[in-house]
Amino acid sequence: MSSPLDSSFSFTDYRPGLIGRVTEAHAVYYHRHWGFDLSFERQVAGELAEFFGRFDPARDLFQAALADGLFAGSVALDGGHPEGPRLRWFLVEPAFQGRGLGWALLARAVDFARRAGHGRLHLWTFAGLDAARRLYQRIGFQLAEEHQAEQWGGRITEQKFALLL
Repeated sequence: MSSPLDSSFSFTDYRPGLIGRVTEAHAVYYHRHWGFDLSFERQVAGELAEFFGRFDPARDLFQAALADGLFAGSVALDGGHPEGPRLRWFLVEPAFQGRGLGWALLARAVDFARRAGHGRLHLWTFAGLDAARRLYQRIGFQLAEEHQAEQWGGRITEQKFALLL
């Protein structure tokens, strides 16, 4: 299953500045659209830095999408996560949405997970991110858990999605 991808995108693994750029993109987007506070940005920055501190290319993946050199989106697969292989830091900048990039990033992560021998994946998100949820379900993720949480300056419905590979 594939979606057409706008040919203006290129992909890269880690390069200097991307920890900050991914953190900034998440902080700005989730503050602007969902009112998340400083605790969210601190969490993203800390967990992303920790991920790269133990990054193992045999089990972990990081991909950033660029459009004419500009950050357009990202995805990571944390194969060493204590809860099992976890999809993380998936985001497509609003200016680049609707061009097949989200699907391409997810497909890259799932393909990598299969090649790395991961038998399953999971991700955490929250209710209301409907476009992302449609992509997750289209690729085969199923809702596995849901609960209310007070975090990042508000109340959200956290959702765990799981995928058997």
